Amino acid sequence: MNQSDFDRVIIGIDPGTNFMGYGILGVKSKKPSVIALGVIHLNKLGDHYLKLRRIHERVLGLVEQYLPDEMSIEAPFYGKNVQSMLKLGRAQGVAMAAALSRDVPITEYEPRKIKMAITGNGASSKEQVKEMLKRILSLTDDQLSMELDATDALAAALCHFYESSRPIATGGSKSWKEFIAKHPGRVKGL
Repeated sequence: MNQSDFDRVIIGIDPGTNFMGYGILGVKSKKPSVIALGVIHLNKLGDHYLKLRRIHERVLGLVEQYLPDEMSIEAPFYGKNVQSMLKLGRAQGVAMAAALSRDVPITEYEPRKIKMAITGNGASSKEQVKEMLKRILSLTDDQLSMELDATDALAAALCHFYESSRPIATGGSKSWKEFIAKHPGRVKGL
């Protein structure tokens, strides 16, 4: 299958300054499947600005190759080291800028939200997320990268698929009957 065979394509990004994971998810008839996943290795580049340039080039290349409809990116979490947090935020921003330069809409998800969407537990380990992805997407060990940054990125894409596939919110209504009464113009055929 190629990208045109899918109803939508979602790119997931797990930002990092040494390793940046990516996962490309295709959706056909409301069923997600893996198109590609991998890791952008940045650890051999000594200069932080060279890393940022490489992130931009590689993410832009992925966007141009796979033509995603949406990007899902893991939001940086606050750690003890402020400098690490700033570098991670820059890496995330550069990846986002690459997608935005091609008009790809972006949604950020907290790491706990992604883990909750995949495993049902926001405190799951990376290994637990990987195992659930294998089950959910019917993947073999050979198909799933051994690098956890790639599976984290795929988890971000799958989380976005789940979140964006949910029915519209009921606007505080306790039942559909109440929703229809409050919003008659939003329901057709009644």
